[in-house]
Amino acid sequence: MTIRLYDTSARQIRDFSPLTPGCVSIYLCGATVQAAPHIGHVRSNLNFDIIRRWFTYRGYDVTFVRNVTDIDDKIIAKAGEQGRPWWSIGFENERAFNDGYRALGCLPPTYEPRATGHVTEMVEMIRTLMERGHAYEADGSVYFDVRSWPSYLELSRQDLDEMRQPAEDGITGKRDPRDFALWKATKPGEPDWETPWGRGRPGWHLECSAMVRKYLGAAFDIHGGGLDLIFPHHENEIAQSKAAGDDFATYWLHNAWVTMSGEKMSKSLGNSVLVSEMVKQWRPIVLRYYLGTPHYRSMIEYSEESLREAESAFARIEGFVQRVVELAGEAVAPAAEVPPAFAEAMDDDFGVPQALAIVHTTVRQGNSALAADDKEGAVARLAEVRAMLGILGLDPLDPHWAGESDRGEDLHGVVDSLVRLVLDQRESARARKDWATADAIRDQLGQAGLVIEDGPQGPRWTLGPR
Repeated sequence: MTIRLYDTSARQIRDFSPLTPGCVSIYLCGATVQAAPHIGHVRSNLNFDIIRRWFTYRGYDVTFVRNVTDIDDKIIAKAGEQGRPWWSIGFENERAFNDGYRALGCLPPTYEPRATGHVTEMVEMIRTLMERGHAYEADGSVYFDVRSWPSYLELSRQDLDEMRQPAEDGITGKRDPRDFALWKATKPGEPDWETPWGRGRPGWHLECSAMVRKYLGAAFDIHGGGLDLIFPHHENEIAQSKAAGDDFATYWLHNAWVTMSGEKMSKSLGNSVLVSEMVKQWRPIVLRYYLGTPHYRSMIEYSEESLREAESAFARIEGFVQRVVELAGEAVAPAAEVPPAFAEAMDDDFGVPQALAIVHTTVRQGNSALAADDKEGAVARLAEVRAMLGILGLDPLDPHWAGESDRGEDLHGVVDSLVRLVLDQRESARARKDWATADAIRDQLGQAGLVIEDGPQGPRWTLGPR
């Protein structure tokens, strides 16, 4: 039952051993809310939602912290471009991110701190770093002295002497161009707070270190985020937190990107696909299947063809679930335990693709039971499937997904009545062995987007993939 995970800092798979037996503490770098989220943004949280669910299934008490970066250079720039207050930009987009998380069935975090609510903790950490000789003040700003920390760059494994960083606009007084800002001196029109070094605002990296210490303490189990955060963000978090005396994270997990034409999906490249638009075109549960079922460390190359394949694959699972529910005539509860092969896959660095293969195998077994009119076998397989889908957040019978599509129950009832009239005509044609008419009716329904399946209880229809 040992969970193994790939630790970026060790560059290898490691057995997971929690700091506190039976408990898991996770910090995930959340949204920088300068714009509405695209599907690349929400992938990280979706991956960690599945990881969190698996830890919970394995009996751990999980504390999951996901921050909101609501003060940042990009947010301030957007506010200037749009002629709006910076906090208005942040609040609007924070809501958009949460709407996206909810739409895709992500569980809410245990805590979701905003950076602007923790300036006091940031000032305290800066003071500690200065007292320890790792930070210095210059022209109202405070910088971390990277050469004061010999282990700097141990996560990204770069050579400091060969590393070059672009100069930050308006930043003066650095001892070394690679030193990074803990606190930025105030500029006209920007938000600021009073500190012992003058008015200003926090640096991005400091925000997360202060919030981690506040909610998870000086040491915690897992720090997560996208690959693009390894440097400079996570590297700088490690340096300033450890230099301040914290043990910080034991394990580092990084998810891969969603790409388009081989490039990371991003606003700056103009290749983003907004979640708010995607959920109008695709059922949210299908989007979750598409984004959540590849391995978290594998890149996803976005394409509509891939989404259609995901839609078809999930339809096979959902169709089985619906058929067994109709056959059983009552709710079928999830099994108490998932199949051993599913558990083995999830224990091995959260191997969702291998675990999903077990789901599809179990669905095929259940369909065979249905074909053989084996109600008991079909119900048993559905219980297993529901248990596995619950871990993945993909159980179509979960209350979260009830009525999640825009098709609507009322409309479904009307369509069902109309389709039943046509199916009755098809059954009459089959009874008199008029196969040509029966096939023609089925083909016409297929052209209308309906899939007709003949079973022991008679024909049933479902909406086919687009």
